[in-house]
Amino acid sequence: MRVLLVKMSSLGDVVHALPAVSDAAGHGIHFDWVVEEAFAAIPGWHPGVHKVLPIAWRRWRRHVLAERHSLAGFVRTLRGENYDLVLDAQGLYKSAVVTRLSRARQRAGFGFTSAREPAAAFAYQRRVGVARGGHAVDRLRALFAGVFGYACPASAPDFGLHLQPDERAERRCLLLHGTTWASKHWPADMWRSLAMDLARDGWLVEIPWGNAREHRRALSIAAEVPGIRVLDAMSLADVGRRLAGAGLVVGVDSGLAHLAGALGVPTVVLYGSTSAVRTGVRGARVRSLQSQLPCAPCLSRDCRYRGEPVCWQGEAVSPPCYALLPPERVREETVRLLERPE
Repeated sequence: MRVLLVKMSSLGDVVHALPAVSDAAGHGIHFDWVVEEAFAAIPGWHPGVHKVLPIAWRRWRRHVLAERHSLAGFVRTLRGENYDLVLDAQGLYKSAVVTRLSRARQRAGFGFTSAREPAAAFAYQRRVGVARGGHAVDRLRALFAGVFGYACPASAPDFGLHLQPDERAERRCLLLHGTTWASKHWPADMWRSLAMDLARDGWLVEIPWGNAREHRRALSIAAEVPGIRVLDAMSLADVGRRLAGAGLVVGVDSGLAHLAGALGVPTVVLYGSTSAVRTGVRGARVRSLQSQLPCAPCLSRDCRYRGEPVCWQGEAVSPPCYALLPPERVREETVRLLERPE
């Protein structure tokens, strides 16, 4: 049975799909995978994936005319394959379009009440109802089980990643400060305070970055902290190998934090505006910290808090929900996590 999986983006969403691929692989089902080109390295690390088909949707939508030949080439490649089934595990209009473009004999995906964009379900012949509100990993495992006809496992998720670290260093910590929403950024002063504490405790602290803005932020965090290393520009594959060999990761809700958890690295993740219940990092050695400010999680890209200032060390914190997740608490959680038996 030849199966095409459509799960294009974002990085966190791609990581969320890996346990479902592991479940299906245990029943002899393997996949080709359509994924956004920026994240194409990830599926290739899973033994249940035979072939990766990179798609440049983000680039195409910005430069449709200039990229028309690239788009046409992808469509030719897609339609040149003969699949028995295509599974849309995203449930969006864009993924439904890709699903329809394939020549698969059967098309499957979330049902109308389960898909993130309900009309996407019109693209499928087989629709699986999955309860909304659960964690993304659990919902995807249920979707795959419904499509392929096996009982959804109750076991802990197996991300199935086989990635050789660039080097192993038990006392190396990566700080994952980069994220997309303004409301998810932990204040730079807090990052700096945490980095100083970790460095004093003998940790080699490294800070990766993915774009010019993140680079400036990384330099700002490291500016007053002796011995902190801002990493050079790295590909996703290189960052993945760096994460795989680390002894500790601290991050905000981001794709890289999800990847660190999936790789089995001890990982502490901070949640303010987003929900640890619905999209919390999963993994054998993960601790998710959710702000308890009454308006959190607001699920808003930009903070809308209008109450009294919430302070840390006498200064108002923005976003205010992070005042309830100060560096002192984060440091305590890293100690608890590392003391816990594997």
